Amino acid sequence: MIEKKNIALEKAVLIGIITKDQDETQSKEYLDELEFLTYTAGGEVVARFTQKMEMPNPKTFIGSGKMEDVRRFIEENKVGTAIFDDELSAAQERNISKILDVKVLDRTNLILDIFAQRAQTSYARTQVELAQCEYLLPRLRGMWTHLERQKGGIGMRGPGETEIETDRRIVRDKIALLKAKIKTIDKQMAVQRGNRGKMVRVALVGYTNVGKSTLMNVVSKSEVFAENKLFATLDTTVRKVVIQNLPFLLSDTVGFIRKLPTQLVDSFKSTLDEVREADLLLHVVDISHPNFEEHIESVNKILGEIKSGDKPTIMVFNKIDAYKAEPLDEDDLGTEKTKANYSLEEWKKTWMSKIGNNALFISAINKSNLEDFKKRVYDEVREIHITRFPYNHFLYPDYNYEDMK
Repeated sequence: MIEKKNIALEKAVLIGIITKDQDETQSKEYLDELEFLTYTAGGEVVARFTQKMEMPNPKTFIGSGKMEDVRRFIEENKVGTAIFDDELSAAQERNISKILDVKVLDRTNLILDIFAQRAQTSYARTQVELAQCEYLLPRLRGMWTHLERQKGGIGMRGPGETEIETDRRIVRDKIALLKAKIKTIDKQMAVQRGNRGKMVRVALVGYTNVGKSTLMNVVSKSEVFAENKLFATLDTTVRKVVIQNLPFLLSDTVGFIRKLPTQLVDSFKSTLDEVREADLLLHVVDISHPNFEEHIESVNKILGEIKSGDKPTIMVFNKIDAYKAEPLDEDDLGTEKTKANYSLEEWKKTWMSKIGNNALFISAINKSNLEDFKKRVYDEVREIHITRFPYNHFLYPDYNYEDMK
């Protein structure tokens, strides 16, 4: 009989700041997301610390008094990890590690760790490794804790500096090797995409954990891995879908996130080629999330960065089954109605009304309004198909396009 072992979650504390650019509400929202990231990585958040500041402390990110509070809590509760909500410089990471004497991670490092856990294929693992190496390179000096000397010519020509330079060269060589490997795989994938012919390509895009993979499974009747964790999907999955005898290719892509590390955007650009080469984007949004509008902005920003912001797009507002409007306080007559109090019908009358029939409201998990979704996607794909194959549509308006080779 095999004895089941309980895997102990790694205790962690979260640290964030409140600034003029990031108010208290936003800070809480970012820390909520950071807690979900920590859970996804296999950690357990036992406390949060925030501080109001004009800007992060260049030496320790937060002030000395708050840092002492964090240190004391970590010591008393035997916490092994401190996670900061923004990217730390090498100097900040080194200084904080000395004070707290625990593992110190920033948001970027945490996301890279999750990607490393989730990468299944050789391609995804190579992309993650490249991102990790590019993150590591400028931080090598901070990892040499035995070198406590300042920069300068005298006294810096010893073996310690040579050791760092050797490691830098190793990492640079590794980066060059990984880039060459990715370039080779890119060529293979480009050939694969070319072999698909001129079928219409549709890509699911959106914030992480909005239900893209669940929608993919329902529409394509496939078994793409879906889980209520961030970044459940790293590798792009492409499936052939047929609606009313009209075939097209549907791809499920990696989810986006606010403060997405630059290294990841760069190393995963090739994965996002599926988005770049798509004829139609289905921008999936978790409408039950209180900050879904910010999520839309984050996704649109990244789409702009990969030159895909002007593609035909259908907004798919998912998880309508989980949407709940906050009730107004009837006892307080002066309470003004905010977006948090909007019903779904009221939301549809806002800026969403300008999108017209390109705004769909569904529940992928409950299969609500999926027929409307399929019809709208079919109409759009058919329009693209007619543009691409006008001769076939003119001669055979009722042709079974599934038989077209």
